[in-house]
Amino acid sequence: MNYILIPILIVLCIMVVVSLVRGVVAFIKTTKVDLESGEAETVTEMQLMQNRAMFSRIKYQAAAIAVVAVIALLASGGS
Repeated sequence: MNYILIPILIVLCIMVVVSLVRGVVAFIKTTKVDLESGEAETVTEMQLMQNRAMFSRIKYQAAAIAVVAVIALLASGGS
């Protein structure tokens, strides 16, 4: 069972990092747009993109924690 869960955990960890990077890039773009222009519509769009990326990160982190918990339960039950 660990042979299945470990690759899933690795994929989830990669997805967490990708979501984090996307959120940080959106934050940088939001700051840049905010400094260069006063257009509220563009800033709002970038903030929504940032929020979606950070929410995705939280989902993937929760899934990774659940997988770690399952691995821990299987490891303690098999001893």
